Amino acid sequence: MRVVIAEDLALLRDGLVRLLTAYGCTVVEAVDNGPMLLRALVTHRPDVAVVDVRLPPGFTDEGLRAALEARRRVPGLPVLILSQYVEQLYARELLSDRSGGVGYLLKDRVGDVDRFVEAVRQVAGGGTAMDPEVITQLLTRRGRDEPLATLTPREREVLALMAEGLTNLAIAARLQVTDKAISKHANNIFAKLGLPPSDDQNRRVMAVLAYLQAGPAPSRPPA
Repeated sequence: MRVVIAEDLALLRDGLVRLLTAYGCTVVEAVDNGPMLLRALVTHRPDVAVVDVRLPPGFTDEGLRAALEARRRVPGLPVLILSQYVEQLYARELLSDRSGGVGYLLKDRVGDVDRFVEAVRQVAGGGTAMDPEVITQLLTRRGRDEPLATLTPREREVLALMAEGLTNLAIAARLQVTDKAISKHANNIFAKLGLPPSDDQNRRVMAVLAYLQAGPAPSRPPA
């Protein structure tokens, strides 16, 4: 698996290179700024890019913008975003084309090596890996009139675990319920979010995308 890494902190960048190399990945380039990231992604077309949102020169959203531009030039390019913060707009835009593997993890999750490496592999394989804290914060930011508001607390919990990329069996094990119960919750989620039956294995991910793409909750007029 060929990887491009973008991280401005030298110690973390070196740590990511060593970690992924130890797990059998080939880091084709590790960069520390947005312009170099775009060049590296377009040149190498890696199996996956691990990208910090905030990179030089501006330390705002250079990493994300470079990744989005690279996906426009190389459709479906897998990107795993690392950030210290939950950026709702960034997550929506990254997922909006529904093409190729994508992920969004908070940086403190890198300490859980097995889960981090699994997320990298999942995104490289075309899947989605969303940090549970990211999903939790995104879910709580929606307006009460949104379709998502019709989900029960358990359905929201199942949706968050779907976004992590867990299968029904894995979700059942995590919640200590039966696989049949999770299948029922999943079907309820799809129905409430208006996602019709499909052979697409990523339909479960589409439930998360439907939420992320909905845009900001509408403002209410003053009373």
